[in-house]
Amino acid sequence: MRKKIDSTVDEAIETLNMKDGPSRRRLIEGAGLFSATAAASALIAACSSSSSSSASPTGTSGTAAAAAGNFPTTPKWKFTFVNHVTDNSFFTPTQYGMADAAALLGLPTPAWTGALSTQPTNSTMLSAFQAAVTAGSPGIATTVVSATAFTAPINSALSAGIPVVTYNANGASDNPTNGLAYIGQELLVSGQEVGKRLASLMKKGDTAVGVIAQPGSLNIQPRLDGATQALEAAGMKVMFGNKGLDSGASATQEAQTIPQFIQANGSKIQGIFAVDGGSTALLGTTLQKNNLVGKVAAGGFDLEPQTLTAIKAGQLNFTIDQSPYLQGFLPVIYLYLFQLSGGLVSPPTTDTGLKFVVKGNADPYTATPSRYEGSTKNQVYIKHTGAISV
Repeated sequence: MRKKIDSTVDEAIETLNMKDGPSRRRLIEGAGLFSATAAASALIAACSSSSSSSASPTGTSGTAAAAAGNFPTTPKWKFTFVNHVTDNSFFTPTQYGMADAAALLGLPTPAWTGALSTQPTNSTMLSAFQAAVTAGSPGIATTVVSATAFTAPINSALSAGIPVVTYNANGASDNPTNGLAYIGQELLVSGQEVGKRLASLMKKGDTAVGVIAQPGSLNIQPRLDGATQALEAAGMKVMFGNKGLDSGASATQEAQTIPQFIQANGSKIQGIFAVDGGSTALLGTTLQKNNLVGKVAAGGFDLEPQTLTAIKAGQLNFTIDQSPYLQGFLPVIYLYLFQLSGGLVSPPTTDTGLKFVVKGNADPYTATPSRYEGSTKNQVYIKHTGAISV
């Protein structure tokens, strides 16, 4: 049964027309952040106080604190990221993003924990998650690649007053997990768009195949489901259906499985797509080696250098940018603001995007190496010129 929140708080929330979600209730109760009256007063004050002397946040003395961003002086919160594959190159810009956000706010770089590609995913992740809870982490960002395994641990963290946001993967599409907010791509929708794009390059009745590194993993399976739905709706045949070609979780497995399949079946397919970055990166060169470029429509996900090279060479028709940098940067900002405001600034669910990268718009990704797509650790200012495409 849900604990009752003091009527004073409920009245203040209702007065301000604010939603009092169950996650926020648990956090206010578990962390002991407010008494009932103090919580209500803070809610009212947040919306009614005037900024007569300055719009900048102030410290307890009433003068602006000399902290990063001119925010009040705060504890040096070291947040924790729990990832399902900590050694995957896709998450290089994610790690740069979390480090950059922490530096901007004057915080330590968050801990980067979770599973290696050679470890069991769920059990290793949950051990890392529980370690962060036991250590009293001020905030946790985690991927959720299982439909059920993370529900109880996240509830436990929230009840202990630890804010939790999810990124990159958020559980099953029809049953998202229970963190405060999700920062990442709408995975099923992105798969549907891939299917539509691939179908537009094929003829009705043609055969396509999807490639997936870890069937069932909820950071990529929804993409395969969505793409299969869209292709079949367009009148295409899909080999293996939404099970896809299992390319294997490791780079070594992918480098064997994909070339072997295309060499054996290239003449039987007119379209191929991959739903993970590692598999996508192998498609272009493999099609080239088998003289299938222009004969087999191809696309996938993410911005691996090999993928971008294949796009520019015309070996791949498209890939998708889902902003992995933002998936590291924004969770830090959101957890910081939650802590800074005593829970009043609750994280918003944020779609980090679905941008098709094709030969015509690939140049900005390759012209200047940057942290934003992970090609260099050096921070650079890239001056934008010309029209802005969306």
